[in-house]
Amino acid sequence: MPARFQVREAKRVAALLFITALLVAACGREEGPGPMDATGDNDAGTAQSTLPGASAAGGVRADGTFRIVATTTQASDLSAILSEGVAGIEITPLMGAGVDPHLYQPTESDIRAMNEADMVIYSGLHLEGQFDAVFEALREQGTLIYTLSQPVKDAGYVIGGFVTDQYQAGTDDPHFWFDPRNWELTVTDLAQTLAELDPDSADTYVANAAVYGAQLQALFAWADEGMRTVAEGQRYLVTSHDAFQYFGSAFGWKMTAIQGISTEDEAGVRDIQETVQFVVEQGIPVLFVESSIPPNTIEAVQAAIVASGGAARVGVRELYSDAMGMPGTFGGTYIGMIAENVLTILQSYRCAGAGAHIPDWPQAIEIAPPQELLTVDCGSE
Repeated sequence: MPARFQVREAKRVAALLFITALLVAACGREEGPGPMDATGDNDAGTAQSTLPGASAAGGVRADGTFRIVATTTQASDLSAILSEGVAGIEITPLMGAGVDPHLYQPTESDIRAMNEADMVIYSGLHLEGQFDAVFEALREQGTLIYTLSQPVKDAGYVIGGFVTDQYQAGTDDPHFWFDPRNWELTVTDLAQTLAELDPDSADTYVANAAVYGAQLQALFAWADEGMRTVAEGQRYLVTSHDAFQYFGSAFGWKMTAIQGISTEDEAGVRDIQETVQFVVEQGIPVLFVESSIPPNTIEAVQAAIVASGGAARVGVRELYSDAMGMPGTFGGTYIGMIAENVLTILQSYRCAGAGAHIPDWPQAIEIAPPQELLTVDCGSE
C-alpha cells in the first residue's frame, strides 16, 4: 500500500475510534429506546440495511415519535414530502442551503443526533465523504441507515468508472438525483421502506409517493422539452465541478468541468488552461457558477478567455449542484432546484444569442416558479 494511503487509513481508524467514543457517550445520555436493528453496507452496492421486524411497533418509539436524520438538503426535502400527514415524524436536517456535502464534516451535535435517531437517510455513493467513519460506527451499533442512491444503483442507472489516479479505482458519480427519473426510483423505494417500518401509515407514504412521482414525470417532460430547444451543437454546460453528468445525459447536453466529481479535487493551472482551450474551440458562450462552490475557478476561466481576445458570459444566476436553495424558497425544493437550473441555463443561453424556448409550466406540479425567475435583464452581465 502506498505510504499516503497508509496515512489515510491510520487517520480513518483514529477517526472511527473517536467517533465511536462520541457515540458511546451520546448513548449514555440518551433516554428511551436505542436505535433499531439493522445491518448492511449500501455504498458497496449491497441491499439496504435490513428492516426491523414488523412487530417492532412500526419502528415508532414509546413516546409516539419516529426520529429521522437526513444529511443533505435533498434527503430532508424528500423525507418531509413522503411523511406529510403522518403524526410523530421528527426530521432533523444536517446540511443547509449552499453547503458542500463533499467537504462537510459532521459536528459532535450531528453525531449525537444520528445516534439518537431511529433512521438516518443519506445520499450515498460517497457524496458525504467525511461521514464514512460515522456511518461505519452507526452500522456496527445497529442503527438503521438508508441510502437514497441504492435503488438507482440496483437498477443500473448510476454513471461510474471514473479513474481518479494510478492507485485508486474509479468511483460512481454521486450526483444521481439530477435525472428526475432516478429521483422517482428513490421516491418509490423510500416510501416502501417507510411503509414497512410504519405499517399503520403505509397508505399515506405510498399515496404521497404516487402524487409526487406524477409531478416528477411532469417536471422531466417540461425540462426535456425546453433543454432540447437549444441547437444540439451548442448544448454545452461548463461548470466548476463535474456534478451535471446525469443532468446532461437526461436532457441531451454535454458537460465539461474544471474539477472532477468531488470538490475535494483541486483545480490547477493546467485544468483551467484546458477548460479555456475547450470553451474557445467549441465557441461556448456561457460559463456557470455553482451555489455551493466559490466562483474562483469559473472567474479564472472567464478572465483567461477575455485575455485571449475571446468572450464568455457567466450565467444569469448560480446553478444548484450539491445543495438546494434556502428553505421556503422555490429553489429550496427538489422540483424547484431542477426547474430553476433549467430556467437559468435557457435564459443564459438566450441572453448569449442562442435560440432557447421555455415551455409553459405544467399545471400538474403543485409549486410554480416565482415571477422574478421568469424575467431576466440580459444587460446585467
